[in-house]
Amino acid sequence: MKRIAIITSGGDAPGMNAAIRAIVLSCHEQHIECLGFYHGYNGLINDEFIFLTPELVSPIIQRGGTILKSARCKEMHQDEGVKQVANTLTKHQIDALIVIGGDGSFRGMMALQSDWSGNLIGVPATIDNDIACTDKTIGFASAVNTATQAIDNIRDTANAFERVFIVEVMGRRSGHIAFNVGLAAGAEAILSFENCNLNSLEQAKSHLITQIQSQLLEQHTGFVIVLAENLWPKGPHGLQQTLKDTAGIESAVCVLGYIQRGGSPCPEDRILATELGIEAVSAAKNSTGMMVGKVNGQISRHCIIRATEQNKPVDQALHSAYHHMSKLNN
Repeated sequence: MKRIAIITSGGDAPGMNAAIRAIVLSCHEQHIECLGFYHGYNGLINDEFIFLTPELVSPIIQRGGTILKSARCKEMHQDEGVKQVANTLTKHQIDALIVIGGDGSFRGMMALQSDWSGNLIGVPATIDNDIACTDKTIGFASAVNTATQAIDNIRDTANAFERVFIVEVMGRRSGHIAFNVGLAAGAEAILSFENCNLNSLEQAKSHLITQIQSQLLEQHTGFVIVLAENLWPKGPHGLQQTLKDTAGIESAVCVLGYIQRGGSPCPEDRILATELGIEAVSAAKNSTGMMVGKVNGQISRHCIIRATEQNKPVDQALHSAYHHMSKLNN
């Protein structure tokens, strides 16, 4: 093993830089050259790279985003794009490629297996926490912290005006952020894919209206609804209009959006990224088609196919805690 390449791909996540740092320092200690390609798979297609050194990465553990930039790559859905990536890796005599990213990034890695003989290792980094075979993905804890702090601030205004706030959080098609943030912020209602679907929207709406009317009249406090993105028809503004048209309930909408993906990574993400970065280099020396993760406190390796195709549900304990707190609030 003489040369390893790194890309950060897909949506950025706090802690990506910490993972880059761990990989580069680990490579340096083992006398392995490390190249970083910019803008994910696009950098491999366009041959945009930099030699990564300890001096370059030592001070980046606390920085959000990624020094290698990130992007999605449409060309990886076509054979020509995959072959060009393989050609670039071969040209630079790369022995292993480490991909730091989420589901889409790993699928690109799997497509590359048929055109390139080097080792391929995935490091799970996405705020959505929707990758199986690891308890948490890099960036998830930071996103939860950021969203929780934002809702704490919103709560002050909600209570001052005895007003309903609808706060949309990210997660793509997963409720990991919604449930964790909702519980941490003491939200009165959490609407996510795990407890609300298209077939139960009417029931959810009826229950929500009853909750709101009861709390606003009896407790004289605000009411915070944490809503998972892509759940409600027409999003949070659709829910806002539904509440107004159905029950005359006025509400305010706050879409947290990309604020959840930025900012300095929390200590938990820095540590996780460091552990997984070190393990990725170790795995790259004798494995391929693998993802490194952390399960029950133990660093582990898993087949990348299993990691991407296996569903990762929200912990049932979070469901139970939310339902228990909902009953106490009522």
